[in-house]
Amino acid sequence: MKKPSVKKVMLTVSAAAVIGAPFAAAGLPKAEAASSKSSAAPKVVQVSKVSNPKNVILFIGDGYGQAARNATRLTTVGKNGKLEMESMPYTGFVSTDAGNTLVTDSAAAATAIATGVKTYNGAIGMDLNKKPVTTIMERAKKAGLSTGVVTTSQVTDATGAAFGAHVENRSEQSKIAKQFIENSKIDVILGGGEDFWYPKGTPGPHKDAPAEDPSEGSKGTEGNLVDKAKKLGYQHVSNKAELKAAKGGKLLGLFANEEMFQAHNELGNKYNPTVPLPEMTSKAIEVLSKNKKGFFLMVEEEGTDEMAHDNDGALTIQAGIQFDKAVKVAKDYAKSHPDTLVLVTADHETGGMAIEGDDKEDESGDGISKEDGPFDIKGSKDKFYIDWTTDGHTSVDVALSAMGPGAEQFEGYYPNTAIHDKLLKLLKLKK
Repeated sequence: MKKPSVKKVMLTVSAAAVIGAPFAAAGLPKAEAASSKSSAAPKVVQVSKVSNPKNVILFIGDGYGQAARNATRLTTVGKNGKLEMESMPYTGFVSTDAGNTLVTDSAAAATAIATGVKTYNGAIGMDLNKKPVTTIMERAKKAGLSTGVVTTSQVTDATGAAFGAHVENRSEQSKIAKQFIENSKIDVILGGGEDFWYPKGTPGPHKDAPAEDPSEGSKGTEGNLVDKAKKLGYQHVSNKAELKAAKGGKLLGLFANEEMFQAHNELGNKYNPTVPLPEMTSKAIEVLSKNKKGFFLMVEEEGTDEMAHDNDGALTIQAGIQFDKAVKVAKDYAKSHPDTLVLVTADHETGGMAIEGDDKEDESGDGISKEDGPFDIKGSKDKFYIDWTTDGHTSVDVALSAMGPGAEQFEGYYPNTAIHDKLLKLLKLKK
């Protein structure tokens, strides 16, 4: 990576300050937070009359840092608007480092959120000693709640996997799938990754070597897991129409060979899920909410990470827009079901994104740090550029927005493991 110019460093810091402004008081120590509020009007928030949630909907924007939120906001609602995820009464800041290194991957980050234990990069539901750690979703299931994983990635990719599986390496996706249906018994599983559910040479509804990416194809190592799922009571669906018509309490939806979009693709990147994230979220809530004891649902947008790895600002924003629409689906449900806690956060930041003004000068040159844009600002004649500082992950803190019973517990500054710990107490789950 090239050494950033002074201009870029200053603009990155400036952008972070602007983006963080609405959340700053929540991230300060108590004395500083009190001081910051002394000259402002008292914060007015609507407190839920329900003290503990029955339902939890946890959104994870993979790689979706504050600058990416900002870019999505500028393009969709403008400088003075708010995204759905920003229009929530409580906000905190979350540190993301892994158990043995500063910069986390999605596996270690999701494991920390799901289990409250820091671990090594690549671990799924394992601690630093490669010992399995029970996840909050597994505890919720044991307590009688229904559970669900929704993602635009493979359903067995790192983030979803960490809530319902235990393997030493995130690449063991067929083993993860098998554990989903046999061990953790997740009720609703929606997303991509069909290739890991069928053995090599036995393609499912999504044929091997599709035109958009000929490298994709069935590669499962644990037999025909779709047939196994059906025997265990799951209804299997593979397209939008089948999902809409699906009934019952156990649902397996596999809508693509791999991710539900094309990234790192020699034929060109596309963010084009055949079933949009908001629709998968809506269906998952419809199915899970039939359980009177409640439910725990994790919803992930993967495109915000993969497109940022490719330093593709336009598609990162496009994925962020769909993520925010999915958040609205959950918020609308929570408004009519006040016993529902909604959380929106990220596992880490990807790309080292910075927001810059339209100064017609790219001082950063070509390659990774080349400027991306310009992008129009909604309701304004102004434009902005995105500068990238890496094609990997960074260790910057990420925001968490919350609404519903117990949402106030997520104000402040804390490690990602605290998300698990707070949820464990709020749901009154036994360790």
